[in-house]
Parts: sequence; structure tokens; C-alpha cells
Amino acid sequence: MNMLTLLAGFLSGLIGGLGLGGGGVLLLYLTLFTDATQQQAGGINLLFFLPVGAFAIAVYAFKKQIEWKTVFKMWAGGALGVAMGSYLSSHVDTEVLSKFFAIGLVLFSLTQLLPIKTLKEKFKKSN
Repeated sequence: MNMLTLLAGFLSGLIGGLGLGGGGVLLLYLTLFTDATQQQAGGINLLFFLPVGAFAIAVYAFKKQIEWKTVFKMWAGGALGVAMGSYLSSHVDTEVLSKFFAIGLVLFSLTQLLPIKTLKEKFKKSN
């Protein structure tokens, strides 16, 4: 087994276990250091996170850190999003998917770096 592959799996699991989206690490590794296309990397990422995610869910549930009502509400939108995303990924060029992924990473990074407290407060007031 390649040590870089083992390290990528470890970091993805670690970051995923922290609830920070370890899939980004795995997708970057797969697209930069292997011959995987963006679509293949997405498929590998999903399969990788089945056992890793199940374990993380068990730990978070044991610590009572999951709001199940929120999860159930989000699953409906998530199912629709997965169906649309899967369809689009098979009809969109790999280079375009890579650019969307990069834009998503930048936007996520900005939300973590910039103060978004007022945005959260506005959102809560509207709900």
C-alpha cells in the first residue's frame, strides 16, 4: 500500500470525524496524485465515507450531538440534491466539475475565515 494513500485516508477520516468534511482532502488527493477523474474521485469518496461516516455517526449519537429532527428534514433536500448532482456529474465535463469543486472549497473557506455571526443571526430571525 502506498504511504501517501494511507496518509490521505487517515487525514480524510480524521477531518471527517471532526465533522469538517474530510471528503475534500480525499477528493484533492485522488484528483492530484492518482489517475482518478473528478467523477471517479467522487464515487470513491462516497464509498470511503460509508464505514467512516457510520462510525462517526455512532460516536456523535452516543455523545448526543445530533439533532435528529434537523437531520430528517435535511434528508429530503439531500436526496433531491444527490439525484441532481449524480445526473449532472455524468453529463458535465470533468474540468467543469473540478472548477465547481474549487469554487465550493473557496466559498466554504471564506465562511470559516470571515465573521459570519450577523449572517447567522439574520438567518435565524427569518426562520
